[in-house]
Amino acid sequence: MSRPGRKEEEVRRILDLPHPPVPADLHVRAARRGARLRRRRRTLHRLGCALLLAAAIGFAVWAAAVEPWAVPPSATTPEIDGW
Repeated sequence: MSRPGRKEEEVRRILDLPHPPVPADLHVRAARRGARLRRRRRTLHRLGCALLLAAAIGFAVWAAAVEPWAVPPSATTPEIDGW
Protein backbone atom coordinates (compact mmCIF):
# COMPACT_ATOMS: atom_id res chain seq x y z
CA MET A 1 0.00 0.00 0.00
CA SER A 2 1.07 3.54 -0.51
CA ARG A 3 2.10 5.75 2.35
CA PRO A 4 -0.50 8.29 3.60
CA GLY A 5 -0.17 11.73 2.10
CA ARG A 6 1.25 14.76 3.84
CA LYS A 7 -2.16 16.36 4.28
CA GLU A 8 -3.60 13.21 5.79
CA GLU A 9 -0.73 13.09 8.28
CA GLU A 10 -1.36 16.72 9.24
CA VAL A 11 -5.05 16.03 9.76
CA ARG A 12 -4.30 13.00 11.93
CA ARG A 13 -1.82 15.04 13.98
CA ILE A 14 -4.40 17.80 14.52
CA LEU A 15 -7.10 15.28 15.48
CA ASP A 16 -4.76 13.59 17.99
CA LEU A 17 -4.28 16.86 19.91
CA PRO A 18 -6.53 17.53 22.90
CA HIS A 19 -9.75 19.24 21.89
CA PRO A 20 -10.21 22.88 22.94
CA PRO A 21 -12.75 23.50 25.70
CA VAL A 22 -16.21 24.60 24.64
CA PRO A 23 -17.64 27.65 26.42
CA ALA A 24 -20.37 26.74 28.90
CA ASP A 25 -22.82 29.28 27.49
CA LEU A 26 -22.31 28.32 23.86
CA HIS A 27 -25.82 26.90 23.47
CA VAL A 28 -27.35 30.07 24.96
CA ARG A 29 -25.41 32.29 22.57
CA ALA A 30 -26.30 30.05 19.62
CA ALA A 31 -30.00 30.13 20.56
CA ARG A 32 -29.94 33.94 20.85
CA ARG A 33 -28.22 34.28 17.51
CA GLY A 34 -30.66 31.88 15.87
CA ALA A 35 -33.63 33.78 17.30
CA ARG A 36 -32.16 37.08 16.10
CA LEU A 37 -31.58 35.69 12.60
CA ARG A 38 -35.10 34.25 12.52
CA ARG A 39 -36.59 37.61 13.56
CA ARG A 40 -34.54 39.42 10.93
CA ARG A 41 -35.56 36.96 8.23
CA ARG A 42 -39.22 37.17 9.22
CA THR A 43 -39.08 40.99 9.18
CA LEU A 44 -37.44 41.03 5.75
CA HIS A 45 -40.01 38.55 4.47
CA ARG A 46 -42.87 40.69 5.74
CA LEU A 47 -41.34 43.84 4.23
CA GLY A 48 -40.91 42.07 0.91
CA CYS A 49 -44.52 40.87 0.94
CA ALA A 50 -45.74 44.37 1.80
CA LEU A 51 -43.66 45.84 -1.04
CA LEU A 52 -45.01 43.25 -3.46
CA LEU A 53 -48.57 43.96 -2.34
CA ALA A 54 -48.05 47.72 -2.75
CA ALA A 55 -46.63 47.16 -6.24
CA ALA A 56 -49.60 44.98 -7.21
CA ILE A 57 -52.09 47.55 -5.91
CA GLY A 58 -50.23 50.35 -7.70
CA PHE A 59 -50.26 48.37 -10.93
CA ALA A 60 -53.99 47.65 -10.57
CA VAL A 61 -54.76 51.34 -9.98
CA TRP A 62 -52.60 52.37 -12.94
CA ALA A 63 -54.20 49.75 -15.20
CA ALA A 64 -57.70 50.84 -14.17
CA ALA A 65 -56.90 54.49 -14.88
CA VAL A 66 -54.98 54.13 -18.15
CA GLU A 67 -56.66 51.02 -19.59
CA PRO A 68 -53.63 49.85 -21.60
CA TRP A 69 -55.65 47.00 -23.13
CA ALA A 70 -57.96 49.41 -24.99
CA VAL A 71 -57.20 50.06 -28.64
CA PRO A 72 -56.02 53.65 -29.14
CA PRO A 73 -58.12 55.79 -31.46
CA SER A 74 -56.97 55.82 -35.03
CA ALA A 75 -55.44 59.18 -35.95
CA THR A 76 -53.70 58.09 -39.13
CA THR A 77 -56.34 59.26 -41.62
CA PRO A 78 -56.07 62.97 -42.36
CA GLU A 79 -59.15 65.06 -42.74
CA ILE A 80 -60.19 65.65 -46.33
CA ASP A 81 -61.02 69.27 -47.18
CA GLY A 82 -62.69 70.51 -50.34
CA TRP A 83 -64.81 67.60 -51.49
